[in-house]
Amino acid sequence: MSRSANSQFSFADWELLRQRVVLEPSLAAIADFLDEHEEIIEAIRGNLRCGLKRPDTGRKGLTAQQVLRSLILMRVKNWDYRELRERIADGLTLRRFTDFNAQPVPKHDAFQRAFTRLTPQTLKLVNELLVQAAVAMGLEDGSKLRVDTTVVATDIHHPTDNTLLWDVVRVVTRLVGRLADTIERPIKGFRNRTRAARRRMLAIQRMTTTQRQTQQRGKYRELIGIAEEVVEGARRGLRHTRKVRAKDVPSQLALEELRREIEHYCGLGERVVDQARRRVLQGEQVAEKIYSIFEPHTDLIMRGKVRTPVEFGHKVFLAESAQGLITQYEVLTGNPSDENHVEPSLSRHEATFGSAPRLYGSDRGFFSEKNLAACERSGVAVVCIPQRGGKKTAEREAYEKSREFKKGQRFRAGIEGRISVLFRGRGMKRCLAEGRERFELFVGAAVFVNNLLMIASLLKRRSSDQRQAA
Repeated sequence: MSRSANSQFSFADWELLRQRVVLEPSLAAIADFLDEHEEIIEAIRGNLRCGLKRPDTGRKGLTAQQVLRSLILMRVKNWDYRELRERIADGLTLRRFTDFNAQPVPKHDAFQRAFTRLTPQTLKLVNELLVQAAVAMGLEDGSKLRVDTTVVATDIHHPTDNTLLWDVVRVVTRLVGRLADTIERPIKGFRNRTRAARRRMLAIQRMTTTQRQTQQRGKYRELIGIAEEVVEGARRGLRHTRKVRAKDVPSQLALEELRREIEHYCGLGERVVDQARRRVLQGEQVAEKIYSIFEPHTDLIMRGKVRTPVEFGHKVFLAESAQGLITQYEVLTGNPSDENHVEPSLSRHEATFGSAPRLYGSDRGFFSEKNLAACERSGVAVVCIPQRGGKKTAEREAYEKSREFKKGQRFRAGIEGRISVLFRGRGMKRCLAEGRERFELFVGAAVFVNNLLMIASLLKRRSSDQRQAA
């Protein structure tokens, strides 16, 4: 990890500078902004040094500048780790932007390790620093606010009971096989049932509607029995081999990690077996369901969309200012109602800008009489939240037909375009990272890069206007 704040310049670095390498206008604006706001780099440096006993000694690693700028480049260009490393290594302008200059560029996994040391809290702090910098430079006054929610998908297959049971059988069997290879002896009492589980899983998938009425329960009963047998066999194997020790310390650490992994998936397997039995065999409605053993934090989101009635991932709340800055974001748990976010968003906006927005815009999902009253108490002049359900009064009908309300709703629609940009341009549509914390880090990185690009664009526009005025 990073041990130094700034890397030492070499003669090769000076030669690159002498050649006057010119960055893209957007990257140049981002580089200038980061150079002027050292507090952002310091926040990243604190994460990279966290947990190191002697961060100022040992092997040199990536600096905070290199980590942050490489992360920005990766999300701006929507590259993966391998392509990021290759592009930086091959390009003089990208070497200059990422602060590598003539230094060797590390392998792709070094970038991955550095990025995952960042925390969601740090990225949220960095986003707040960005917004505060925009306010201090007069780029944003917080007079308008538009809010919406969207769903960011987790990287899972469509969950059905039979495929979840199959996942349990194949993953636990594979891990037990690794345990047997590590201790160099077979696991007593454990049987490989993957072929039997696969046949029953495929049989269930290939059933017609008529066959499901008569044959589905029997096949599910067999598949559930196989999954139970595999989980019990794995637990029994852990008990029988708990006193076995590896030949050296690294092997022992790997063995203990493998045991924890088997125990983790056995616990998830028991939940999958229980919910499959209750849902399919007993016909119960299961409230707390698991939708993936690989991403167990995944939520089922139903938003009433015609094309996507059911989504799997996490609901994300976004609040955007008039200049395109995402001033607030939150990864939510479950599928809470949109109307719960109005009062908290107003409080956070007042904390950031010192006053409530003049205009507050949202779709009808945020409507409630309580929210309208909260906006009025906070001093919002134009509350552009369409009424949801019920018969509108004559006064309400006239207000929603007024020019000011319609103008506010046209402003509100702009956040749909911002969500589209985050999905298509910043890769936020589907999170490939594992775990809830890295999911939040993924969303925070997309928001951070969006805000940084918007600030760079606003600064370029201001510079252009000043030149024209002169």
